[in-house]
Amino acid sequence: MSDLAKRDGLPDALRVLLAQYPRNIWESHRNFDGLTRFWLERHLMFRQVLERLQAETRSFIDQGADPARFSPDTARLMGFFLNQLDGHHKIEDMQYFPQLMGLETRLSKGFELLDSDHHALDGELHGLAADTNLMLGHLRARDHTAGRDAAGTLEARLTRFAGFLDRHLVDEEDLVVPVILHHAPRM
Repeated sequence: MSDLAKRDGLPDALRVLLAQYPRNIWESHRNFDGLTRFWLERHLMFRQVLERLQAETRSFIDQGADPARFSPDTARLMGFFLNQLDGHHKIEDMQYFPQLMGLETRLSKGFELLDSDHHALDGELHGLAADTNLMLGHLRARDHTAGRDAAGTLEARLTRFAGFLDRHLVDEEDLVVPVILHHAPRM
């Protein structure tokens, strides 16, 4: 996670197409299509689900939300989040990134960076699952004090993960969307 934790954006050498295709023109560009829109909407969905998990966990800790409601909602939402994010990364690594790298070989280091991010994030996803399961186990056993303590650990991990995920998603968008806009006729 070290590179992702320290990075504050893509290196300038990987931003060459972003300079030509800045974010403010993406949606109006003639090569912005349904697939690109869907992909960006998936990124937005990941951010929104993560924010909801954070808010509900904080509410449970701070306001004593009902464990009988909080537990199944958290289990369902976390399962959805982890599965969808894992599947999204696999599709990118196996299909989209190789295709895009073939179209824009000068940015191959960028796609390698994003793949490395996916591996680092995978370890964090396992940690989120473990922390969630520990908390849910305490709540199922009706040990609400231990459950609230475990929720604090989960909330701290969610907060740290949100920073990592956002950095990755922004960098991925800044690399991928300009490549698509530039090379769409050849795709």
